[in-house]
Amino acid sequence: MTLLFIRVFFLIISGVIGYQIGIINQAPFAGVLACLVGGAMLIVIEANLKQVSVRGLTSMVFGLLLGIFMANLVSDIISLLPLDDVIKPILRVVLTLVFSYLGAVMALRGKDEFNLIIPYVRFKRQDLKDGVILLDTSAIIDGRASDIFKTGFLAGRLVVPRFILLELQRLADSEDDTKRQRGRRGMEILKTMQKDPVVDVRIHEDDLTGTDSVDSKLVKLSKVMDARICTTDFNLSRIASIQGIEMLNINDLVNAVKPVVFTGEELEIKLLKEGKEANQAIGYLEDGTMVVVSDGRRGLGQTVKVYVTSALQTQAGRMIFAKMERQ
Repeated sequence: MTLLFIRVFFLIISGVIGYQIGIINQAPFAGVLACLVGGAMLIVIEANLKQVSVRGLTSMVFGLLLGIFMANLVSDIISLLPLDDVIKPILRVVLTLVFSYLGAVMALRGKDEFNLIIPYVRFKRQDLKDGVILLDTSAIIDGRASDIFKTGFLAGRLVVPRFILLELQRLADSEDDTKRQRGRRGMEILKTMQKDPVVDVRIHEDDLTGTDSVDSKLVKLSKVMDARICTTDFNLSRIASIQGIEMLNINDLVNAVKPVVFTGEELEIKLLKEGKEANQAIGYLEDGTMVVVSDGRRGLGQTVKVYVTSALQTQAGRMIFAKMERQ
């Protein structure tokens, strides 16, 4: 509504100015018509520039200014040479055009690194307490990021890059049933998060140029935006951490909040299946922790009492070893 008001107001002002110009030239209606047509054409051009980002425009302006500066520098050097006075202004114009074009194009292509080149040109929302958190595909499909955000343990603004959306779309359109279900689940979860007034999630429109993988683009974007990455991908967490990026792995958080089990502690658990070793049985705690029970095969399908002998922390999670309660 505000944008419509601005456009109408701009057309009215254009008509008034056209009328004043027309009076000077003794053709007021022609002046109004010319300015209204020009204003309408400008509005049409503006409406078709929706995909132009502020960061891209800022980068292009910076490149243009740098090109003009370089052109003036080279022109001043050339002016010291014994050249004809007619050639010098022509060279100055040509150099200005060439360097301005090259500067604007190169800056626009490298807009993703613009903040790295000029560190002080970075605008941050002061109301974002803990900055920006980039969600990768695995975190969206997992679905727990939204619930964790609501609890307050995951503070900041959740941002989904455009190339992550494209990856979800590729999964949703995949011929593989599993991938297709994962992609559709991720898109539904993201849609639900956007409708939730409590969850602050935005779409980052700019896509990074190049043929890098999605993980590489995510790491690169996190450096540019000075953001953290939320994921459930162990390999992505390891690679990004090596490059100095702060990672928020949901699986690490889940493992950290699991209840601590001590040696000798008594548990009540239902044995669901046989283990790999002889007479072993396996059950699970409410949080999904696997419990391997020695001599537990005789209690398969039953809820029995066991006592803990040891616990093992692995990359996949925690395992608890126990024995059947002595009878």
